[in-house]
Amino acid sequence: MSPLAKYYVGAGIASLLALLILPSPVSWILVLVVLAGPVAAYFMLDESQRARLRRIRRRQIGG
Repeated sequence: MSPLAKYYVGAGIASLLALLILPSPVSWILVLVVLAGPVAAYFMLDESQRARLRRIRRRQIGG
């Protein structure tokens, strides 16, 4: 399993646990933070850093 897939699985499990355990408004905020954090980090990258990240991901997918 790739490191990215491990992150997705972990984020999904953390989100489900938060929805089951915590009060409703707090759990939804936590779910948004867990799922939106990587998106915000990606958009904070410079355009050249994003391009480099896309090239690395393509190489990993291609073999």
